[in-house]
Amino acid sequence: MRAVVQRVSRARVTVGGKLVGAIDQGLLVLVGVGQDDDEHDVSYLANKVCGLRVFADEQGLMNRSLIDIAGGLLAVSQFTLYGDCRKGRRPSFVKAMEPERAARLFEAFVDEVRQLGVSRVATGRFRAMMDVELINDGPVTLLIDSKKQF
Repeated sequence: MRAVVQRVSRARVTVGGKLVGAIDQGLLVLVGVGQDDDEHDVSYLANKVCGLRVFADEQGLMNRSLIDIAGGLLAVSQFTLYGDCRKGRRPSFVKAMEPERAARLFEAFVDEVRQLGVSRVATGRFRAMMDVELINDGPVTLLIDSKKQF
């Protein structure tokens, strides 16, 4: 699984002009599911995201996690994180998992984040065309890959 993690002051996602998920301070996590991913990848990604120390402590150092600050998490599925742009001009998505299985692993990620103690969790809508708005705080943007390819 892959994630683009952004520390945000606020974020929201709409579908067809209707709000489907929003958070204030916390993390916006764009989540892609690859062909070979399973529950181990879900667990790795959820634990990594929830434990990232990217929020300021009293000295202004990035030393607190999402759970430490009781922040929110907005998870948005994004298969294009598996887009391969190395050849030609049109991305190939052959390494992305097919939608039915990917939806189950995305939901498992969301469930695990809740189990780890994130009380404010919102999501986009799987397979929908979404508008995602955010105020990136910092900016802080990190890439995570459960297979540790980067």
